Amino acid sequence: MSIRRFKLFPALAGLLLMAGLGACTLAAAGDNTVLPDPAVDAAPAQGDQVAVLAGGCFWGLQAVFEHVKGVKKVWAGYSGGAANTAEYDRVSDGDTGHAESVKIVYDPSKVSYGQLLKVYFSVATDPTQLNRQGPDVGTQYRSAIFYGNDDQKRVATAYIAQLTAAHAYGDPIVTQVVPLKGFYVAESYHQDYAKRHPDEPYIVFNDAPKVTHLKQQFPTLYQPDRELVSVTLH
Repeated sequence: MSIRRFKLFPALAGLLLMAGLGACTLAAAGDNTVLPDPAVDAAPAQGDQVAVLAGGCFWGLQAVFEHVKGVKKVWAGYSGGAANTAEYDRVSDGDTGHAESVKIVYDPSKVSYGQLLKVYFSVATDPTQLNRQGPDVGTQYRSAIFYGNDDQKRVATAYIAQLTAAHAYGDPIVTQVVPLKGFYVAESYHQDYAKRHPDEPYIVFNDAPKVTHLKQQFPTLYQPDRELVSVTLH
């Protein structure tokens, strides 16, 4: 049983964290090292666009990207596996091919795909951790960019190459760049979890610091909390 299974039990999660089994999950650049802007970015597009990213628990990913200007909506969900296994208890077994992911709907006139990737690599995930993020272990917590078109693939692969050439991290980047075959929205109790449970130990130790680093490193992109809206997948 992975530590991830204990998230829904705050008292036990707190004990595990205080015992040293958990840690604030920040990217290697989360020590205030500033990553370069992407040298390659997506071509201008009309209308809302979609990005799907994975990198650890979807609670933290959703919390980060909901605070990025130009982002209109973020759903927590599952990508990489089949539709009939896209539910929490099955995904938690780590053998479905799914990764906990977020679907981000954004306005490309306000934030570009490359800028979203810079946020992702800077504060949302540690791209050097293989099949885990901090206290969460398993392939369902892998770092992955699920591209929806060739333009997204081009930007993602170019940025990883750019970060590698710049020696942005002490270890190799293991983030996958793979085609998006489907996104399946997670159960309602997972949506906006960090916002609705700000005092839960897991959130305090693992997810709240990511939002803090976003505000520090990206002051012009950061937006404060917005009102919760009903979750309807478009």
